[in-house]
Order: sequence, then structure tokens, then C-alpha cells
Amino acid sequence: MSKDRTRPAGRRDSSRPGTVPAQRPRRPLRPHQWFAERLLAVLSGQRPVHWMLGHTIGEAYDQLAELAPDAPLGAGCRRPVVRACRGTQPADGVVEAFASIATGEQVRAMAFRLEQGPDLRWRCAAIDLGGERLSAVR
Repeated sequence: MSKDRTRPAGRRDSSRPGTVPAQRPRRPLRPHQWFAERLLAVLSGQRPVHWMLGHTIGEAYDQLAELAPDAPLGAGCRRPVVRACRGTQPADGVVEAFASIATGEQVRAMAFRLEQGPDLRWRCAAIDLGGERLSAVR
């Protein structure tokens, strides 16, 4: 008797009942993708501003603290999500990125700049939410 005849109707896999299928390992997020998620969490009111301590440089943290209480990306009752995030590297140790943020049918853009320090850690140096600019002063 073939194995196919001993399986329940509609079952197509050859694994045993009750076993968990192997999952593909997740690719680690690139720095700009990781920052897009963190910035969204703060600017939508899901996380406190101090969550970004150590991840910003210059006055970017102070300016982020001024903007965050208004939760500019947290409009409506739906949780916002990063729909797409792309980054370019115009120079060594610099990433300029943008993300499209969706809250239901509403889509907003967020642009930001990351700079890599001597310790090789990435930090946010500037954020732009369509006219509401936060940037590090040098």
C-alpha cells in the first residue's frame, strides 16, 4: 500500500501529524529598515521617546522628543505599518532612507539619515515627515 493512501484526505505533505514544519530563517533587518520600525513606533505613540536614546546624534533626540507627543504617524484607530523602506549610501558610513507608512488607507512618507560612528553603530541624524524636519545640528 502506498503512503498516499494512508494519509487523511486533503493532506499533501509527508510530515507526521503534530510536527511543526521547518521555518525559513528570517533575514536580519538592514539598518535603515530597523530604524524605520523604531522611528514609526515612537512617532505613532507606541513607544516612548527615550527608547531612541543612544540611537540619535546631535539635537535629533531633542527634536524627536518635541514631535513625538503629537504622534504624527499614529492617526486613526489602526496601527500604522511600514509598507516599504529603501535606502541609499551616498558616502561611506551614511545611509539616506525613506519609508512609506500606512495607516489604513492613509499613506505618509518618512525620510531619515543614518550615520555610522567610530564604534560602527548606526545613529539617526535627521528625520523628515513631509515638512516636519528634525535634524542634527553640527
